[in-house]
Amino acid sequence: MFPVDRTSRPRTPAVSRRSVLRASATLGAAAMLAGATACSGADEASPVEPDPLLAEARRARADAAAARAVLTDRPDLVDTMTVVADQRTAHADALDAEIVRVTPVTATTTPTTTASVQPSDIPTPAQLRDDLTESAQRAATLARSTQGYRGGLLGSISASCTLVAAAIQA
Repeated sequence: MFPVDRTSRPRTPAVSRRSVLRASATLGAAAMLAGATACSGADEASPVEPDPLLAEARRARADAAAARAVLTDRPDLVDTMTVVADQRTAHADALDAEIVRVTPVTATTTPTTTASVQPSDIPTPAQLRDDLTESAQRAATLARSTQGYRGGLLGSISASCTLVAAAIQA
């Protein structure tokens, strides 16, 4: 038999999994609370100026329409293009809802409508990937200058666009 040394303790990691999970939960709750309190009037758009989210919502609808149009030339990409179209439609819907929540409905803040692509303007998968990358960059730039829920929404949209753009194989 081998002698057992009962004086030494087994090694434990400097940071346990449990403490990481607790910290993540605490940080998540703090971020949600900060977002809810930051949604006061500080980041609401002026009723005189068009809401900056309008352009992003239009761009999201255009990206969704382009993804659907790609399917006419590339039916082999149905899974990827369906995800892109669904995600970008969800982005436009969320942006429209935020626009309506913050500003009264006027001619300059009307929610976006469904976009369409002319048959002569059907993008290639590479062009759609470039458009999604640009959408991600625009949303990230706007997120940096926006506070509260709107900033988080734009950051989430930017991350989503980056992921779906990376999934498109040209």
